[in-house]
Parts: sequence; structure tokens; C-alpha cells
Amino acid sequence: MQAVVQTIRDLVEIPSPTGFTAHALTYVENRFKEEGISYKKLEKGALLAMLPGESPRIRLLTAHVDTLGAMVKEVLPTGRLSLSQLGGYAWTAIEGENCLVHKMDGQTVSGTIVFHHSSVHTSRVTNTEERSATNIEVRLDIRSTTAEETRVAGIEVGDIVTFDPRFVHTETGFVKSRHLDDKASVALLLELVKKWKTLTLPHPVHILISNYEEVGFGGNAGFSEDVAEYIAVDMGALGEGQHSDEYTVSICAKDGSGPYDLALRHQFTRLAQQHTIPYKVDIYPYYSSDASAAVHAGHDVRHGLLGPGIESSHSYERTHETSLQATYDLLDAFVKEPMNDENTL
Repeated sequence: MQAVVQTIRDLVEIPSPTGFTAHALTYVENRFKEEGISYKKLEKGALLAMLPGESPRIRLLTAHVDTLGAMVKEVLPTGRLSLSQLGGYAWTAIEGENCLVHKMDGQTVSGTIVFHHSSVHTSRVTNTEERSATNIEVRLDIRSTTAEETRVAGIEVGDIVTFDPRFVHTETGFVKSRHLDDKASVALLLELVKKWKTLTLPHPVHILISNYEEVGFGGNAGFSEDVAEYIAVDMGALGEGQHSDEYTVSICAKDGSGPYDLALRHQFTRLAQQHTIPYKVDIYPYYSSDASAAVHAGHDVRHGLLGPGIESSHSYERTHETSLQATYDLLDAFVKEPMNDENTL
């Protein structure tokens, strides 16, 4: 897992909110080149890697490199910035976070995301007012007290704002960082291809690294009509009422988009049992994936979803090495087994 964790760190430290993913995709592309993996670039910017197999029927595994972030919505009269969200999260999840504003010229300006009435010494509403787009703002690390001064510094509406990931790998095996959704899964696939490229696989395995998942359309196009199984490798969302945890691979039975393919889900469960892989089956009520986006776009594929359990999703996230290992092991067992042709069980 040390290589997986290092790759996670590499990825989360490359800013890549939806719409600003070129640098992260270049990192993935270079990894494919280093391993001699055949791949192509799609028009939306995503990457599709291709490993050969014995059958013409293709298995597609996808993970997304795009993360949460923001855009400058307005340069305020105070010189601070208001934000428009990229992806869905609570404003409280980013309050107090350090950030970077990416200007059009490629340079960055640092800042901090703060509540407008952040000081309890000057306001009585600090602890009571709901955080929203109208009162969360970026305090820039430049000398600016007017909108004109901020604009002179080269900052304008539409500039990308990215959040400090604050990556930590603890001695107890926890990985803490923003953007583990879904860079933990991207890292797992990048490490697995090193192994899979040396094997004779029963089916070709295509790996789609998508870049618009957080806004709902990352993995719905650009892949072969011969894809029969489409597996999203994405986080298991933890919380009250959920079955998943940080120490197992999470297998999704159903999410907000509807049920996933029953035969695939049973295959994942059976493989986990056979290989003594710790797992949990779960239902995510407020969730969808690139696999469900592909099905909703009209693709005739059997779709599944599995991934590491991620605590505090779309906030400052955490998982454990054991969950990463379990996900790695289940994916490895899955691609080595021929397709199950049952449509229902």
C-alpha cells in the first residue's frame, strides 16, 4: 500500500476541480506512458487506457480525477471574492480552508475561505448565521481593500479556486486529505495496471479516467460499443445509517440513481468471500456515479460500483490502508475472472 498511498498524495497535491483537470490528467498520462500502457485522449479531456484480453467483450473500469472546487463569482467591493461551487458540498466544509486562486495568466494568489462575520469579537451572528454563497468569501493574501485593487492583481470572475488538500498519512494507517474522492480510486487503478499488463486477462480491460464526474457527465461517452460491463471505482460514503466503514471495500447495491446490476454485485460479494477480502454491501441515498451516468445516457452495459470507504465525503476526508487494500484485492480478483452472463439472479 505504500506505493498506492504515495500515488494518492501525488494526485491530491495536483489541483484539479471539475473544469481544471489538465495537470492531473497529464500526471495520469505520464504514468500510462511509463508503464507502456496503450491509451487515447478523449475530446472532453478524459483518458482511456486499454489492456488486451482473450474475449472481444470489454470490461471498463472508471475513476474520476476531477474534484470539488470553486470559481470566482464576484470581486466584492472589499477586495474579497465570492464563490460559485464546482461540485456539491456544504459551505461549512470549506470554511477556514486555505486556497489558491488560479489566474488566467497561470499564476496563483493564495488566500483563506472565511465567513464574512468570522470574528466573535465584532459580531453576534458568528455562531448562529447559516453559511451560504452570500457570506462565505475568499480573504486574499494581497494588499487589497477594493475591487479595483484586486482586479489590478489580475483576479477576475471565472478564475478557478482550489482548496488545500492537507494530506496526512498516519502511523496507524489512516490517510487524511481532501479529494480522496476519487483520487484514491485513481491511484489504485494506476498501481493495478502495473500488474495487469503482465497477465493474460479473460477480457480486455479498459480504464477510463474521467474528468467531469462531480457535475454528472464524466463517464457517459467516449468508450467502445463492445463494453459489456462498466464498473465505477468510487468511494463508499460513510455516515449515520450506512453499513460501510473505513476498513473494508464498499460494494454498492443501490444509490440515488437506482439499483446496480444484481449479478455483478453478487459476483463482487462472492469473490470477496472466496478471497477473504473484508467488504460491506451498502446503499447510498444521495449519490450517483459515472456508471449510472453511462446507463442514463443510453449505453447498454451492466453497471457496478465499488470502492474504498471514505469518511466525511466532500469535506476533509479519511480512509484507511485496509480499505485501500481490500479494494485493490477485489478489483484484482474481478478482472481475472470470466464474465458472469446471468442478467438476473
